[in-house]
Amino acid sequence: MRLHDGRVIHFPAIMGVLNVTPDSFSDGGRYLDPERAIEHALEMQEQGADIIDIGGESTRPVGARSVPVDEELRRLVPVLRGLARRLHVPVSIDTRKAQVARMAIEHGAAIINDVTALSYDPQMARLAAETGSAVVLMHMRGSPETHMRFARYRNVVIAVTGYLAARAKYAIRAGISPSRIIIDPGIGFAKTARHNLALLNALPVLCRLGYPVLVGTSRKSFIRRIAGGTPREIEFGTAAADALAVAAGASIVRVHDPGAARAAVRMAAAMRVNDGK
Repeated sequence: MRLHDGRVIHFPAIMGVLNVTPDSFSDGGRYLDPERAIEHALEMQEQGADIIDIGGESTRPVGARSVPVDEELRRLVPVLRGLARRLHVPVSIDTRKAQVARMAIEHGAAIINDVTALSYDPQMARLAAETGSAVVLMHMRGSPETHMRFARYRNVVIAVTGYLAARAKYAIRAGISPSRIIIDPGIGFAKTARHNLALLNALPVLCRLGYPVLVGTSRKSFIRRIAGGTPREIEFGTAAADALAVAAGASIVRVHDPGAARAAVRMAAAMRVNDGK
């Protein structure tokens, strides 16, 4: 994928997660200090992250709270400024607010990762079109504060595929280039463990929509339930899910531990290409 600044993301790619929040489900508070956040972003780059995804508002399944724009900016601006000349990989801004996304783009971000698929802020699609930013369109029901109340589907694969196809069409109508659209089934967002597994098994169906697919299983609760709850088990469980996702066609995996994901993604990509035909 070629970004508006001329840089190219080669797939499969690893997106490293940087939560600049006090309340994220996995590492809340650890990188709230700007210097620690900057250091961690640079560490993830060294570990093999192809993209750094920076967010200043938690979307955790339980207890997420909406953050005012001013507070989100206060958390993000020092980090983005500190990384501007030191980070060599593209920055993705994890936000649902156009004002925050615009600030991040002004500081070098090239991707808008919107958990509401451009539906929360009516200015977001226009911003992406005007700036040429790539967008990640994620499936979620409800809001970050309420989404687990809506984890009920007749067929989760049909529901998610239909929603993402519709949001991609909306983005194109708003002027966003199809070549800069990424779709995300929203693992863990208004999804039970059963729904998550069904979507991972159905990744080839999502890939047939014609857009790069991003998958974020890292440290999610269903990984803990299946693989075990120790840090080592969570790491191995996430790596297994990442490898299977890439083998099934995913273009990007969003992870907290790029170093652990790198080998798994490389092996899965090699096996996908060399299928013996």
